[in-house]
Amino acid sequence: MDLSIVIPVFNEADNIPLLFWELHGRLQDHLRYEVIFVDDASTDDTAAVIANLMEQCPHVRTVRHRRNGGQSAALLSGVRAASAAWVATMDGDGQNDPADLQHFWQLKSEANPPIDLIIGHRQARQDNVIRILSSRIANGVRSRLLGDGVPDTGCGIKLFRRACFLDLPYFDHMHRFLPALIQRDGGRVMSVPVNHRPRVFGLSKYGMGNRLWVGIVDLLGVMWLLRRRRLTVPPESTPSNEY
Repeated sequence: MDLSIVIPVFNEADNIPLLFWELHGRLQDHLRYEVIFVDDASTDDTAAVIANLMEQCPHVRTVRHRRNGGQSAALLSGVRAASAAWVATMDGDGQNDPADLQHFWQLKSEANPPIDLIIGHRQARQDNVIRILSSRIANGVRSRLLGDGVPDTGCGIKLFRRACFLDLPYFDHMHRFLPALIQRDGGRVMSVPVNHRPRVFGLSKYGMGNRLWVGIVDLLGVMWLLRRRRLTVPPESTPSNEY
């Protein structure tokens, strides 16, 4: 298995088949892959749609939460279930372009020194004004305070080492801070411009209230984690023959 693609979904029954078959068309001749849909306790026909895809294609797997846990919890469940050493993530609404995932894989293969995380930077956002504004404010504050050098940590399309992700401290909303957390452990991060597409079906689950304000507490926690890492890792020492 070359790649596991983890896609958290919550009430995305209409978007799931479109996204999967587009992915399949892009990857079937190039990679050995699996797609793991993590159903975060959907109340629509999401579970049935995924079950139907599993009957049609052996590449599809699923994990289902009994209770809604949010995107970070869904990602953790999917990564734990993944078979490959490399994991990609995408949003279940179809706004991420599978063509960008192909590009990420090529960049990963060519990277020297090796890369640990590639994350998208959405160009020409196809969202409403509230989502765009809240995202810009949150990204600006986060980037300034954490200094991670990444302009858009909210972008759903990512590629990373499975082992690297599983070594990170878990907390709710951690997916918005992956670059800083990976850099905290000495990992190398690359941000790449990506396409962003309009949502075809359904409504966004995010807005000003659950994207911007809740992130303030999380940001303070990540700042503490970064500082704690600097305090606990001993400085490099130079061998000496003096006693």
